[in-house]
Amino acid sequence: MSDVAEAVTRAHREEWARVVATLTKRFGDLDIAEEAAAEAFATAFERWVADCIPPNPGAWLTTTATRKAIDRIRRESKRDDKQKEAQILYDDDPPEPLGAIDDERLRLIFTCCHPALAPESRVALTLRMVGGLTAAEIARAFLVQETAMGQRITRAKAKIKANRIPYRVPAAEDLPGRVSGVLAVLFLVFNEGYLATGPDTDPLRHDLTAEAIRLTRLIRTLLPHDGEVAGLLALMLLTEARRTARVSASGELVALSEQNRGAWDAALIAEGHRMVRERLAAVAAGEAAPGRYQILAAINAVHTSARDVRDTDWAQVVALYDQLVRVDPSPVVALNRAIAVAELDGPEVALAIVDRLPDTLAGYHAYHATRAELLRRLGRGRDARAAYDRAIELAGNTAERAHLTRRRDQLG
Repeated sequence: MSDVAEAVTRAHREEWARVVATLTKRFGDLDIAEEAAAEAFATAFERWVADCIPPNPGAWLTTTATRKAIDRIRRESKRDDKQKEAQILYDDDPPEPLGAIDDERLRLIFTCCHPALAPESRVALTLRMVGGLTAAEIARAFLVQETAMGQRITRAKAKIKANRIPYRVPAAEDLPGRVSGVLAVLFLVFNEGYLATGPDTDPLRHDLTAEAIRLTRLIRTLLPHDGEVAGLLALMLLTEARRTARVSASGELVALSEQNRGAWDAALIAEGHRMVRERLAAVAAGEAAPGRYQILAAINAVHTSARDVRDTDWAQVVALYDQLVRVDPSPVVALNRAIAVAELDGPEVALAIVDRLPDTLAGYHAYHATRAELLRRLGRGRDARAAYDRAIELAGNTAERAHLTRRRDQLG
């Protein structure tokens, strides 16, 4: 039983997006694709317990989900009307110019990220359809009620159907205008995989980070000269390189300063550094100023260039954050800049910055965790403990809570 449960869980992580994309391409209806896929995974648990785990779980799931979808269409009382509706998203035209990639999951993400949808709906729908996250998991990530998130996803799918949004990678001339929204969603998908939300969730979801990287590589093939596409890919690679050192054997989050740098993936770091250098050279040659992802990639390149945390060039990190604040003046960026300022100018200067940040961060665990660490360094143990308590209360997963609890308990 436990082997089957593990196999179904693994298959869900590895195959969900592919099964949903395959069914969406065939039947042209997101609801049918999602519900048939969910039924297939539920059936898998029952059948694999009774029989055995198939040698190719992905193929078994796709075949079963296809049969479930066909059965549902046949059960519809107005079958002809339903089949007409099911053609709304279907796109069997030949590939567009510019060597558009015929990748079903890439088509799915462009469908979910259509500009007709509100940005928050694009993210939620992509996390559901491509990432396979439940409405509850997505709701926790956005700090909203599960019912509200479910309604958001439902409305997004309904709008895709009503607006006849096609299931395809956009034409060459439409790509530049569409890609920024897709990159924003892929970044969030990657972040969800790098440090997942949910009380009982594995804090690291390699399936999500790997899929985000794969899709970003495909987009870079479509737009090889887009600096932000290259910047996001470099950022993902340099972040993914640290994944194995991110959580300890006991399941506790390991801070960057405490990670075993020898465990970092040297090949991913080398590739990420090369891309950052290429972007720096392009900017120096007169290309447009770097955007958000290129600057974030450069910050990560500084961190991953240091053999020891004591070798980190904090002056350069702060200078890059100064540049990022001008591009993205969000409170979260300001908070991350303050962390770097603490290493350069001391915790007192950084705490003054943090305490001036807007109240919108009051529900953000990292805000309280940052305050706790700064207060700790200033010897204000009672205030630090209170900040740790609030951060633990708001933390999104067990790994973060374990780390914060240990740090709090060390105060004595």
